[in-house]
Amino acid sequence: MILTTCETIAGKKIVKTIGLAKGNTVRSRHVGRDIGAVFRNIVGGEVKEYTKLLAESREQSIDRMAEDARSKGANAIIQIRFTTSEMMSGAAELLAYGTAVVVEDE
Repeated sequence: MILTTCETIAGKKIVKTIGLAKGNTVRSRHVGRDIGAVFRNIVGGEVKEYTKLLAESREQSIDRMAEDARSKGANAIIQIRFTTSEMMSGAAELLAYGTAVVVEDE
């Protein structure tokens, strides 16, 4: 599966546009991570606990989006974007979406 934020893929031509592919996850903060984050907020620096949580959320959303595209017959996704929304205090959704396409070598 080819994944890109671009409109085109070098060396490939789009032979079929399938449509929207999407994948999401909703994650909540963890008390243990919050304690570390509070400490980092006091002394400054990267909040590694949240960096890891967001990285895991992005990867899971991408994996789910790719599976959605595969199930529709796509072999690539172009124009990938991400969006987030707060679901409730301490929990947020991360959504990955793009255009599922079929590509062939030029």
